[in-house]
Amino acid sequence: MIIVGGENLIDFIEVESSEPSTIYKANAGGAPYNCAKALGRQQVRAGYLTPISSDSFGDLIAKALVDSDVAILAPRRAEPTSLAVVSIHHSVPSYQFYRENTAERNVAFADLVAATPPDARALYIGSLALTDGADADIWADYYCAMRKRGIFTALDPNIRANFIHDRNGYLARFDRVIGHTDLLKLSDEDLAWLSPDTELDEAARQLLARSSAKLLVVTLGDKGAFGLVGDRKVSVPPAKVRALADTVGAGDTFMATLLARLDRLGALKQGALGAFTDREIENLLTWAACAAALNCEESGCEPPRREALKTRMQGVE
Repeated sequence: MIIVGGENLIDFIEVESSEPSTIYKANAGGAPYNCAKALGRQQVRAGYLTPISSDSFGDLIAKALVDSDVAILAPRRAEPTSLAVVSIHHSVPSYQFYRENTAERNVAFADLVAATPPDARALYIGSLALTDGADADIWADYYCAMRKRGIFTALDPNIRANFIHDRNGYLARFDRVIGHTDLLKLSDEDLAWLSPDTELDEAARQLLARSSAKLLVVTLGDKGAFGLVGDRKVSVPPAKVRALADTVGAGDTFMATLLARLDRLGALKQGALGAFTDREIENLLTWAACAAALNCEESGCEPPRREALKTRMQGVE
């Protein structure tokens, strides 16, 4: 099983309307939550570790996971659900978060360990889970402990710079976590925030050298993506989006597809990615880019089912 930790929340996403006032649609969201949902839809055994509220919004969040064949691993909690307001400008989302004293932030190291299935083979965390607060340190402790146990680890920082109030504290936590990471994925915007005075390719190579990751993937929006293994760089173009709705959850779907493909290849093992050929890396990134494109054809984060992805990827092994 691939297990996922990190925030779940309700996205109030701006929608087009003829009304004079702004209209928002409520969707279950959160980057790690989206990743778990995308894994389940690709028929990968996935479990979600973060507590979900027992309120009505939590019911919506839990139902979407169950409908996507994801196991809910933590007991529900009485605290309210976290909220996000997502405004869309030229199909690109911007976010405001409301997460104080909510269910998804009430985590304890012992509880996470107790909820970890004995057949867990890979762990993914990212985004707000590592941003700040006691819960961020607990997630970092848990992540590092699981890798020491032999579990394959994957990280997507999905940095929300406006919500990082202690840059040095965040960077210290980030450096600790990447030292216990097998697969590291981030966007060009993440990399620019981490290394603002360094050219993109050089920043990626420096980051790979600082980490324990064997594969580092950088997404470039409408310019595609590239992967680094050692001193080798493999680039892929963006997949075609037939009718753009928005880009909400595209990066989460990309990350989930990397994990799903590695699962099918039997490569969710520490050290395995270092042996990948350029062709294997290209194939991996192409599948992930295609899944992200399919997600962009839907409003909000709606990752593709496995059959839809296979149909779009016909002819690619």
